Amino acid sequence: MRKIWRILAIVATTIAVIAFFVYWAGPVGLSIWTAWKAPSRASLTPVNLKDSSISQGPGNRLSYFGYEFEVPWNDIDGEGKLTPNRVLLTFRSGLQITATAFPAKEFVNGVASSFFGMSPQDFEAKFGYEVTRSDYEFLNRLYEFTPKKMNYWALSSSVHYRECLLLMIKSTSLLPWAADSGIFTIRNQSYAGFQQGNPQARPTGFVVDLYSDEGGIEFILNQKDYQNPAGVSQAEINRLIQSLHKIQGGAPVAGLRQK
Repeated sequence: MRKIWRILAIVATTIAVIAFFVYWAGPVGLSIWTAWKAPSRASLTPVNLKDSSISQGPGNRLSYFGYEFEVPWNDIDGEGKLTPNRVLLTFRSGLQITATAFPAKEFVNGVASSFFGMSPQDFEAKFGYEVTRSDYEFLNRLYEFTPKKMNYWALSSSVHYRECLLLMIKSTSLLPWAADSGIFTIRNQSYAGFQQGNPQARPTGFVVDLYSDEGGIEFILNQKDYQNPAGVSQAEINRLIQSLHKIQGGAPVAGLRQK
């Protein structure tokens, strides 16, 4: 009889150890491994721009998808390649700019369905309205999250899996050829967002995302083949940022005129 009880005790202990590993030690190990394997840009957080100057050189005022903005260059080669929500502009200098318009909460809703398998309503209930009410608010908190802020010893396995997913989403949304040189908070009178890429490091390109409650626009500046050895300056990017505004009436139009 004692032998049976001893066997049962060993079995119970073994099951308890396995359960401990599966429901706590396993997720803890996953958190530690994710933080250790995360790319260096996952530790970056947005900082304010130090250079607020705006280029005053000749350029073009452009309008696409109900938005108007200025670029401080006047050597656009042709009219650009246009799709319903995206335009690719090529300059004779080798510079390329892609502008993409997107609806409100496109990023938040995409994360909810693709990464968490949730409806927008369930995602809001889990993370809270203040976090999920706009792409900007969600990304602002996401970019502030770093491996050092992970709760490695949380008792809930759901916390570990959620934080691992958030760190993965951050790492994939920050493009290495731009973000590895820095992330910056940007804004104008109507829009707020983020700039990936520090002009002083002369990265391959820059990603500029600007958001409002009605939607947003993303600019990708590709300077891989740019013939200017100095590269794109912060003052030139600032002109693009500060000039962006919604056209009255919001009708999608396309065109350019000299500025």
